[in-house]
Amino acid sequence: MRLTKSTLWLAVIVALSPAATWGAADDADTQSEIELLKREIQALKARLEQVEARSQVPVQNLEVAVSGSERSAVAADEPDPSGVDIGGALRFNLVHRDYVESSEGRLGEGGLDVFRLNVDGQLDNILVSAEYRFYSYMSVLHHGWIGYEFDDQSQLQFGVSQVPFGLLPYAAHNSWFGVPYYVGLGDDYDMGVKYQRTDGPWSTQLAFYKNEELNDATNTERYSFDVIRDGEQQNEETNQFNARAAYTFGLGSGCETAVGSSLEAGELYNATTDSRGDHWAVAAHVDSRCGRWNFQAQATSYQYDPENPEGVDDSVITVGAFAGSYDIAADADIAVANVAYNVPSPWQAIDSITCYNDYSHMFKREAGSLDSIINTTGCAIGSGPLFTYIDYILANNMAYFDNGSMAGGGEDKWLGRFNVNVGFYW
Repeated sequence: MRLTKSTLWLAVIVALSPAATWGAADDADTQSEIELLKREIQALKARLEQVEARSQVPVQNLEVAVSGSERSAVAADEPDPSGVDIGGALRFNLVHRDYVESSEGRLGEGGLDVFRLNVDGQLDNILVSAEYRFYSYMSVLHHGWIGYEFDDQSQLQFGVSQVPFGLLPYAAHNSWFGVPYYVGLGDDYDMGVKYQRTDGPWSTQLAFYKNEELNDATNTERYSFDVIRDGEQQNEETNQFNARAAYTFGLGSGCETAVGSSLEAGELYNATTDSRGDHWAVAAHVDSRCGRWNFQAQATSYQYDPENPEGVDDSVITVGAFAGSYDIAADADIAVANVAYNVPSPWQAIDSITCYNDYSHMFKREAGSLDSIINTTGCAIGSGPLFTYIDYILANNMAYFDNGSMAGGGEDKWLGRFNVNVGFYW
């Protein structure tokens, strides 16, 4: 017989029913049976507590365990449906870069990654979500929106929200992310309005973004990568539409596979010519979670067609974030292939161990351009409020790796970065 709370309470009801107690007053044998039944109930209760304890062992949910350094690593308690919760995180990096002489000479380096504060809540049907981040060199709004939840649990969000495109919430498992993020097509946040809903296995999102999140395309102090006005490149994003749809096969089973596609189309305003060009991107993705395995794949194509003044190179576009900027190819394809596995934890103090390999490749269409590639192998380890990423990143012709370029040129050289990211979440 399957032991459940219902089984236990049924036994309790039988034991304490009037018929049993009245009979106990008149019959010694009945009293003995009651005492025996009470002992059996205690045994059932003990077994039930053991079953519940085993059921509370973390199932190593991939979405939590490999959430990336940009997300909460510890699953929060269910929020008060009529209140506002305040949380945050403090993270540090330990790094060794084989392409930086001082890092080699010192056998690595370390410092503050980020301190952040989060606000999430609901008052009746009104929603709010915001996050502000403090880095050693800048402080930025990560996201911030107010929304309305309809009776069917669909939502309307207004403000700076995550752009619905490709694999969600992220096209990577690791703390460094992959190529889509560094071209502005992964974990991007813009200013506008978004509607999202779920109908069984179907998930759909529609959005319109008036501009990038700061309404100042000259400011590179931002979290997500956007088209930036810098030097002769005076373009910025405006009037952007996004649509994303996904269907989950095997919903509710131990093996779910989401298949989806995304479309992005918008304009590029050039401050020098006072004219508007355009840009577009399309993506198809697969996200499969079977048992302890997670497989992700995504194919993306994008193109920027700016209205630059004569003499300005149309084959590149400038993007920026984290107080810096660089050029990327204006026309390219991107492939993503990721795999992760939740390792059963052999230690009680360790809640989760998730190991992964994330690969992404940027194929540039401009003749003579070198592709950009990044591959990250690592593990994410959760222990209560602590969450740690241990990653080894290999990159070829990538931004932030020596002279790598995500536009034309660059260098065909594999460079490595060993990164340990330790965070405390509350």
